[in-house]
Amino acid sequence: MPREPSRPRIAVWRKLERLGVARLGDGLVALPADARTREQLDWIADEILEAQGSAMVWLATPSTLGQEQQIAEAMQTARAAEYQAVVDEAVAARSGSGSERARAVRRLRSELHRIARRDFFPPREREAARATVQALADVDVTEIAEQEQS
Repeated sequence: MPREPSRPRIAVWRKLERLGVARLGDGLVALPADARTREQLDWIADEILEAQGSAMVWLATPSTLGQEQQIAEAMQTARAAEYQAVVDEAVAARSGSGSERARAVRRLRSELHRIARRDFFPPREREAARATVQALADVDVTEIAEQEQS
């Protein structure tokens, strides 16, 4: 895509990031092939062409198992960092008020859902993030039960 204006190029990269692509090289990305990712990549390719860029969607297979594992590990590492950020936010939210914790739970559950859409190779951190967000939600349930008993 042309460097200027930069807005269309940035928008494309953000969309690719939301899909959870693995960056293989300059302008070269990979995703597991399924109907959803194929359709999304086709739409992004059309957007690139409309912005006077060049884009092609290829179906390819890594030539070795090692290459395939390397791509999967890169994608897994990226999702692990996202899940860890959720854990960190949930832990930090524990010190907030009840309403702040409730808002954090809603926001973090939405974030977990967004991450899951691009989580093709789930890391260990996924379950830790879900458990930590659930624990944050349970703090409010426990607090409400204690207030009702008082």
